[in-house]
Amino acid sequence: MWKVAPERCESLIEEATAIGYRHFDCACDYGNEADVGRGLQRVLSSGQVAREDLWVTSKLWNNYHRREHVRAAAERSLADLQLDTLDLYLIHFPIAQRFVDFETRYPPGWFDDPDAEHPQMQLDQVPLAETWGAMEELVSAGLVRNIGVCNFGTALLRDLLSYAQVRPAVLQVESHPYLTQDKLLRYCQQQQIAYTAFSPLGALSYFSLDMATPDESVLSAEVIQAAAAAHHRTPAQIVLRWGVQRQTAIIPKSSHSERLRENIELFDFELTEQEMQAISGLDQHRRFNDPGVFCEQAFHTFCPIYE
Repeated sequence: MWKVAPERCESLIEEATAIGYRHFDCACDYGNEADVGRGLQRVLSSGQVAREDLWVTSKLWNNYHRREHVRAAAERSLADLQLDTLDLYLIHFPIAQRFVDFETRYPPGWFDDPDAEHPQMQLDQVPLAETWGAMEELVSAGLVRNIGVCNFGTALLRDLLSYAQVRPAVLQVESHPYLTQDKLLRYCQQQQIAYTAFSPLGALSYFSLDMATPDESVLSAEVIQAAAAAHHRTPAQIVLRWGVQRQTAIIPKSSHSERLRENIELFDFELTEQEMQAISGLDQHRRFNDPGVFCEQAFHTFCPIYE
C-alpha cells in the first residue's frame, strides 16, 4: 500500500481481493492505514473474503522504538485498520528517532519538527533488544501473530537471533535483479526466515521520488526483453517471476486494475535455469531505497544503515 493515494485505497482493496490478492502490506508511515481499514471492512463485511484468508502486515515506525511506545503504535495501526490482530508486524527500519506524541503528529514522518527553521531528524539511542522485547510482548498479548524486521543485514539479524525469544519470522528488504542480495537471501533461508522483496520491479517505484532515472529500469534490459518475447509475457511479469522462482515473496505495488491482473499472472509459466542465471547476472548492487542517501538529501540528516 506504499504510495497508494488515500482516496484510492478502499476501491483498490476491493479490486485486488476480487482478482485474487490476499496479502496487504501496510505501514504507519504510508499515511493511509485508516483508508485501508475501510477497504478491508468492505470486503470482509460483504463476505467476499474471510478474515482468516487475508494476510495483513503493518510496521512499527522509527519514533516508536522505545518499549513504552511499541504497543501503543501497534494498537493505533490495529484501530486504523479495523482489525483485532495483525498477521505480521515489522520493525520498519533499524533507525530509532525521538518520540513524537500521537496527538502532535501522526504519522510523524522523518522530521522531528517539520516547522523548524532548519528541520532535521532527531535520532534516539534505543537498543534493538529493547524494541524487540516489546515486539515479543505483542505476540504474547495476541495483538500480532508474527513479528519481523525490514532493512536489516546479516550482522543485525545475527545479533537479533542471539537473544530473541520469538524469532523473526520475516525479513523485508529491497530486492530486484539490480540488487539480488544473494548472501542475505541464503542466510535467511539457512535461518528459516522468510524473505520478502519490496520494490521487486526495481527503479519503477522511485521515478516519481527522483530517486531513480528511467534509464535504470531493469525492464529494458536485453535479457528481460528476450525472456518476455520467448514466453509471450510482459517484461514486468518476467522480473516478478524471477523473484517468485528464486523463492522470495514479492510485493509489487500498483493502483491500476490491468497491472494488478498482470502482476499476479505468474504461475502458469517457468523461466529456464539459463534465464534465471542471466537475470541474476544483472546485479549491480544498486540500492534505490537507501537512508544513507535519501535521509541527507530530503531530511538534512546523514543516516547510513547498510555500510
